[in-house]
Amino acid sequence: MPSTPEPQATARPADRPLNARERRGMAAIMIAVALATLDTAIANTALPSIAADLHATPAASVWVINAYQLAMVATLLPFAALGGILGHRRIYLGGVVLFLLSSLVCALSWSLPTLAAARVLQGIGASAIMSVNTALISALYPMHRLGRGVGLNALVVGMSFALGPTVASVILSVGNWPWLFAVNLPIGLLALSIAWSSLPQTARSGHGFDRVAAGLNVITFAALIFALGEGSQHAPLHWTLAALAVFLVAFALLLRRERGHPAPMLPVDLFRRPLFALSTVTAICSFAAQGLAFVSLPFYFQTVLGRSQVETGFLMTPWSLVVALMAPLAGRLSDRYPPGLLGGIGLAVLAVGMASLAMLPVSPSAFDIGIRMAICGAGFGFFQSPNLKALMSSAPRERSGGASGVIATARLLGQATGAALVAASFGIAGRHGPTLALGLGAAFSALASVASALRLAVPAGGMATPGADAPGPAPGR
Repeated sequence: MPSTPEPQATARPADRPLNARERRGMAAIMIAVALATLDTAIANTALPSIAADLHATPAASVWVINAYQLAMVATLLPFAALGGILGHRRIYLGGVVLFLLSSLVCALSWSLPTLAAARVLQGIGASAIMSVNTALISALYPMHRLGRGVGLNALVVGMSFALGPTVASVILSVGNWPWLFAVNLPIGLLALSIAWSSLPQTARSGHGFDRVAAGLNVITFAALIFALGEGSQHAPLHWTLAALAVFLVAFALLLRRERGHPAPMLPVDLFRRPLFALSTVTAICSFAAQGLAFVSLPFYFQTVLGRSQVETGFLMTPWSLVVALMAPLAGRLSDRYPPGLLGGIGLAVLAVGMASLAMLPVSPSAFDIGIRMAICGAGFGFFQSPNLKALMSSAPRERSGGASGVIATARLLGQATGAALVAASFGIAGRHGPTLALGLGAAFSALASVASALRLAVPAGGMATPGADAPGPAPGR
């Protein structure tokens, strides 16, 4: 990528609102985040037509989804670490360029292996974007107003994921599946043109990039996601066990490699901070609940209730609309009230909403469904912004890249776990699988609510004990 002068970081009054350049930078971040999140789910709706057009089996076509998620989860933390070294702005710009080029290849793909390979590259580009987006936002907003920035980020992520099936249905109503990927090009180019001169310069760390740790990180998370996918699809047991064994070995080697490092790629030192650890657990459980809902409900609406694909999109919409209303409000409230309190309330509401969906009557009306989806959206939207702020504010400013990577990793791990549990629910309960999945979602939401409430007992700063995360002597590299 050709070099370009980077905007220099300058001191700013704490209460000054964002200036025009900073607002453009925020807009560019949000556009790219929306694209990366949409492409997590937008291809699901088109899988049958993709499989038929590329002469692939339905089971093989699932790799259109798996390849993207696996690439994202496996590379998030290495990109977050690289952002701390090279600058978050450079990682973001490189990720947008790779995302656009791979989207073009996806649209032009002539076979399933070609499309799956392009989706891997697209997932890597999306990973670069998502690994640094929160760190860039924290560079734009002062800490006492960070809730507003992460509230907007939560709104965009929640809306994009929730609207994925609806957006896909609209595109497929006027074109074929390659347009799902081609539509990224003009929008991504707009984000790139805005970002080029408006993204902030962030502080860089002085340590080098550990390639061995990066490789172990990729193997660790790729094996975990592969094991979840294989286990949920009732693949031969030995494949699942082999993937779990690879995960455990790679994870142990990664922890040993990074023991004592001042800024480990897998930021285990940050997990010594109770606020950071509890916020991560809250995120994983809550996104697992969201994944359980958004994978199981389309099956329930279409196969059990006999609703059309378009009707299903509309029935899913109240969740995302209420998230859009609640996320900015919760972001502002998180600047005044403890995130443990706000998150605990929101996730308790989400648990009630998920339980009410699991107990839908035999022939529910659209209103019955819509009001329950709105309750879920209210709870989810009320939790997300405060939780993001808690994660970012509980990590040192110089570790914002690692914290940002953990945020995205927790979200994707939660969603992947939720999707795997939906498949397991269908295997256990058959036609009643969606009801079981929604019940599990309510349980995950309740667990997340408890984890969030436990943060109220954590002292300000989130440290377990003074110096708890002070690094020990770093081993030779």
